[in-house]
Amino acid sequence: MNIELILLITESILLLVTLGFLLYSIHEGQQRSRLLVEVKHATKTLTRVEYFLTISESLLESKHEVVGCVTGRRPLGDDEKKIETVMNSIKHATSRGVKVKYILPKLPERLYMGCLYESVGAEIRYASCSLVNSMRYMVVDNSLVLIGIPESAGEKNATSRGHKLPSKGLASILQTHFDECWERDLPLQGYIKEVMAHTGMSVKQVSNELGIEVRVLSRYVDSPPLQGP
Repeated sequence: MNIELILLITESILLLVTLGFLLYSIHEGQQRSRLLVEVKHATKTLTRVEYFLTISESLLESKHEVVGCVTGRRPLGDDEKKIETVMNSIKHATSRGVKVKYILPKLPERLYMGCLYESVGAEIRYASCSLVNSMRYMVVDNSLVLIGIPESAGEKNATSRGHKLPSKGLASILQTHFDECWERDLPLQGYIKEVMAHTGMSVKQVSNELGIEVRVLSRYVDSPPLQGP
C-alpha cells in the first residue's frame, strides 16, 4: 500500500469523523431548541395573588422536600393574609414529614419572618451573598420551580408576579445552588446572637425594634448553640 493511498484513507476517515461531529452538533442543537420551546410552553406566568396561591398549593401537594430563596420581608396590609395562608401550608407540609428549608437575606429586619417560618416547622438560614438577595425561587420535590419577579431590581421590592415551571432540569440547577449556599449559611439562632452581639442590644430591645416576642427571642438566645453549617 503506497503513501498516497494511506493518506487518502486517513483523510476519508477524518472527513467521516468531522461529518459525524457536525451531525451530532446539529442534532444536539435541535434537541436544545425543542427543550426551550417545551419549557416556554410549560411556563405559566402568575400575578402576585396567583403566585402566593400557587406557593400554598405547591406546599400542600409536596411529598418530600421544598427549598427556596425568599425575601423574608415582613408582610403589610393585604399581604398579611397571603402570608398567613402560606404559613398554614408550611405547617401542613411539615406535619406530613416534608422538609421545608428557606434561605433569607442576612438583614436584621428579616429576623421577624425567620422566626415566623420556624414556628410552623420550616428550617431557616441567612445568607449575605448578593446572589441570594436578588433571587426568589422555590423548588418542590426537585421537579417544580416557582420564580418570583420583583416590581423593580432590589431585594426590598415586593414580588409583583411569578413563573411556574415544571422543569426537572431547572429544578436540579437551582437545587444545587441552594444546597451549596445552605452548607455555608448561618442558622436563625446563630444570626439572632450575631445581631445582638454586633448591636449590643438586649433581648427586650431587639423585641421592640423588630416586633418579635421576647419569649421567642429568649428561646433562641438561652438555648445551646445549634450545629452550624
